[in-house]
Amino acid sequence: MKTFEDLKLSAPLARAIAELGYSAPTEIQQQALPILLGAPTDFIGQAATGTGKTAAFGIPLLEQVDAAKKHVQGLILCPTRELAVQVSGQINLFGKHKGVKAVPIYGGTSYAAQLDGLKHGAAIVVGTPGRIIDLIDRGALKLANVRTVVLDEADEMISMGFKEDLEKILKATPRETGHIWLFSATMSPGVRRVADTYLRKPKQVQINRGEMLSTTVEQIYYLARESDKPELLVKIIESADDFYGLVFCQTKALVMDVAQAMINRGYKVDTLHGDKTQHDRDRTMNAFREKKVNLLICTDVASRGLDVKELTHVINYSIPREMDVYVHRIGRTARSGKAGLAISLVSPTNRHMISRIEYMTKSRMKEGKIPTRQEVGAKKVAKILIAFQEKEKYFRAAEFLGPDWELATDEMDLKEIIARFLCLLTPETFEDAPKAAPLPSIAAKPPSPYHRKPDHKGHYKKRPH
Repeated sequence: MKTFEDLKLSAPLARAIAELGYSAPTEIQQQALPILLGAPTDFIGQAATGTGKTAAFGIPLLEQVDAAKKHVQGLILCPTRELAVQVSGQINLFGKHKGVKAVPIYGGTSYAAQLDGLKHGAAIVVGTPGRIIDLIDRGALKLANVRTVVLDEADEMISMGFKEDLEKILKATPRETGHIWLFSATMSPGVRRVADTYLRKPKQVQINRGEMLSTTVEQIYYLARESDKPELLVKIIESADDFYGLVFCQTKALVMDVAQAMINRGYKVDTLHGDKTQHDRDRTMNAFREKKVNLLICTDVASRGLDVKELTHVINYSIPREMDVYVHRIGRTARSGKAGLAISLVSPTNRHMISRIEYMTKSRMKEGKIPTRQEVGAKKVAKILIAFQEKEKYFRAAEFLGPDWELATDEMDLKEIIARFLCLLTPETFEDAPKAAPLPSIAAKPPSPYHRKPDHKGHYKKRPH
């Protein structure tokens, strides 16, 4: 298939897809849709985050649904509330002319709206495992008529500890007449065990490892000592034309330290970590999506399932040791064919991780050149010039310029006046910077003066000179 028209979809779905502006299908859509729109089957689809998996399973799921029947026919399981809301919203856009709506089911919020949606005959339920099980146990969610269960981002659900919940849900669905469609960015051992246990002769589509990372994402790494990373992060942000991105840290403590360092530099920053309440997470994400905050610093656990449009950067403040985590992190940018930048800040002792990532992902990472203070300063001055040219209410400020200002600038030319104001606006740009010490060379590390192995008494003896 080269276009969605080649699929010969029902009129309601074809109309919705046309209205959404879908034309050329993505790789996973090209390979998965003809299979899932055909004879009923179990299915495994492996493709990176942001490659169009929702349409790949959402369109055929909607084609199966009978809008006249008032019971749950399709169940989509997601790792997080954010992803459940996103997926249900997309399903509703696809199904609007067919009269089919998806009901999002997730924890951390009131049961009322979710129960009301189920009572009105929801054909498709999209939810997180914990709340789904809760409603099954309450008798509010019945799965006896479910024809298809979709496991979206299965690797993330399993890595978050939902394996037992998934198995309980799958056991509650009719396996004789139903089917499971499993979608995952990576095929971890846990995902493979679930697939081997519950899927029957599944058809499979795998976007090969070289294509697991979007071709529109540029991967760059910078070598930096831990103590130099805050300043390097500032330079990366200042060098960007219009920074809007995520910074990933290994721990909550590091998230808070980095956030405070950025706040001290005057940036609009917020954080996501495991200790935040659902209310605080919602507030943070709303501010970030509305671009009231352009820098979000988070842990991997807190960022599962995030979907934010038009991110320009994803920064690995600490490079992850697990390849699956790396793929998920940088998959947050360069979505739906758009360009994006993935940057990793790598300490010299972890430099070997670069080649490991390149080998596992079949992709190249380019070593970046750290911007100089002059380059950063030139970029900041250029941004100020743009803002300067856009301001049309300068006359209000002119009302405050009395004789003192005229006297102070009487002997200055225009260039000096502008330069003085630039120094006031960005004083750090024009301060004398201390000369940075060179990065330590791993190869140049002196050998230990002691033997590597202890003697028979367990003592380490010095080497002879």
